[in-house]
Amino acid sequence: MAEESSEIQSNQEIVQAHEPNNEEINRSVSNGGDSSMKMEGTRETCRPYSRLEPQPTKGEVWVWYVYELCSYFVHTVLIPIVFSLIIGQIVDSPTEPLRGWNKSAKGLACKIDEMELYERLTHRSVSIGNSKVSPLEWTSISWGIGLILASPALRFVSTNLDHGQNQVVIAGAATAIGAFFCLPVGFFKVTWIFPLYVAPIVVAITVSTASHTRHHGLMIQGFTGPSLQRHQFPNRRGVSSRLSLNATGVGCLGSAVIVAFVYYMLRIQDIFTGLWVVSIFSGLIWLAGIVHVFTLRPGATITSPLPKDHFLSIFKSHHGLGTLIVVGLSSFTSMCIFTGGVLFLVGELCLKPVFLLYFWLIYFIFPSVSLPMLQSVQLILKTNAVKMHLLGLILSLVTSGIGFQFRKDNWERHYILIFSALQSTSTGVMHAFARVLLMDCSPAGKEGAFATWFSWVKMAGTCIGFAVASGAAAGNVGTSFGIAFCTAAVAMVISIYGNISDVAGAVAAGLISEEGEMVSSPIANGSDHSNSINNDDDENAKKEAVPVGEEAA
Repeated sequence: MAEESSEIQSNQEIVQAHEPNNEEINRSVSNGGDSSMKMEGTRETCRPYSRLEPQPTKGEVWVWYVYELCSYFVHTVLIPIVFSLIIGQIVDSPTEPLRGWNKSAKGLACKIDEMELYERLTHRSVSIGNSKVSPLEWTSISWGIGLILASPALRFVSTNLDHGQNQVVIAGAATAIGAFFCLPVGFFKVTWIFPLYVAPIVVAITVSTASHTRHHGLMIQGFTGPSLQRHQFPNRRGVSSRLSLNATGVGCLGSAVIVAFVYYMLRIQDIFTGLWVVSIFSGLIWLAGIVHVFTLRPGATITSPLPKDHFLSIFKSHHGLGTLIVVGLSSFTSMCIFTGGVLFLVGELCLKPVFLLYFWLIYFIFPSVSLPMLQSVQLILKTNAVKMHLLGLILSLVTSGIGFQFRKDNWERHYILIFSALQSTSTGVMHAFARVLLMDCSPAGKEGAFATWFSWVKMAGTCIGFAVASGAAAGNVGTSFGIAFCTAAVAMVISIYGNISDVAGAVAAGLISEEGEMVSSPIANGSDHSNSINNDDDENAKKEAVPVGEEAA
C-alpha cells in the first residue's frame, strides 16, 4: 500500500507540473524491470504535459451554446439560401419556358411568382467570361473561392489556437469580420461583387468554427481530466456527446429563425431589399455570438519547441484522418440531399410557399427534440460515437434511397414532412458526433490543429454538395439523391472497415493511458452538464489509480 500511494503521488506531480525535473524522471522509472521499460517511462515523463483544465462553469457551457445558436445558420441558411436568393433578384428576368409559367416540368399547376423565382435561381444568367452560370452556381463558386483563400491560413490559425497568445483576438476578429461582410450586400446590385462578400464570410466561419470546436475539446478535459483509464472512457463519451448534441439542437433553432425571416421577406413587394435586411439581421446575430471569445481557454502549456508541421499532425493520426474523410463525405451527403430536395419541391412539385415554410421549420426545429432523445438512447445502449455517426449515415441512406426510387412520383405532403424530420435528424447526428469523434482523437495541445482541419473539410464537403445539387443536378432530383446515396454508402464503408474508433483514437492520442500504467484521473462533477460522467455515489472530484484495461468490477 505504501508503494502504491507513492506511485499515485508521483503521477499527480507529473500531471500538474509544467516542466518535469530529474527527480520525477528517476522516480517514474525506478520500478522498471528492464531498460526498455525505463526508456518508455522516461519518454512519458518528459512529455510536455498541460496543466489541469478547470471544470467548466454553467455560464461557460451556455455561452458555448450561444455561439452555436448565432453561427450554425451561416453554412446552412445564409450562404446557400439567402445569398442565392439575393443574386437571383439581381439577374435579368428569365424568358418564359415553353410550358408556360403556370406549369412545372411534371405538368403540375404552379403559381407564376413561384416558378419565376425558381427559374431565376436555376437559369444560367450570370456571365463569367464567355460562359454563363446560374445564381446557385455563382454562390457555389464564391463559396469555393472562400475555401481556397482559407487554405493558406490553416497553419497560422491552428498553431496560434493551440499555443499562441492571441486565441481571443483570432476568434473575435473572425466573427467580427464575417458579421461585417453580411451588412453591405445590397449596396451594389451587381453579381460580380458577391465573391467579395461570400469569400470573407467563408473564411471567417471556418476560423471561428475551428476555435469553437477546440473549445469543446478543452471543456471535455475540464470535466474528465487530461487522462483516463479505459474503463472510465464512457464518462468522457457521455459528457462530450451531451455538449455536442445540445449545441447542435440550439444551432438548428437559430437556422429556423433565419428561414422564417426569409419566408416573410419573400412575400413582400421589394424582395431584394427584404433579403438584404435578412443578411443584415444575420450579421448582427452572428456578431452577438462574439461573447464566446471571453470564455476561450488558453489550453496546454508547452515546454518544448513547437514542431513546424504542427498543423499537419492530424495526418499522423489514423483515426483522426479517417474521421476527417468521413466528415467531408457526410457533409456532402447532407447538403446534396437538402438542396436537391428543396429544388424538387419548388420547381417540380410546385408546393405552396406556406408548405415550404413548414418543411423548413420541421427540418431545422425537429433536431432540437430528436437529438436529446438520441443522447438518452446512446447512454442506455452504451453506443460509441462511431456507431452514432453510422446511424446518421443510415438515415441519409434511407432518405436518399427512397427519394431516388420515387423520383418520378408526386410526393404526398405528409411523407415529405416525415422525411424532412428524418433527414434533419441525420444531419444533426452526423454534425454532433463527428465533432465528438474528432476531439476524442486529438492529443492534448493539438485540439486547434485538429479542429481547424475539421472546420475546413466540413465546409468543403458542404460546398461541394451544394454545388452538385444546384449545378449539374439542378432540376433532376434523381441525380442529387443518387449521388448522395452512393456517397453515404462510401462513408459507411470507410467508417466500418477503416478501423476508426473513439477509444483506440483516444489511446493513440494519449487521452487514455497505455496498458499497465497507473494514472491519476480526476472525475469532475457538480453541474447539470456533468451528471453523465459521475458515479452514483460520487459527490466530489475523485482520483483513482487502476491499471489500464482493467474493467470496473
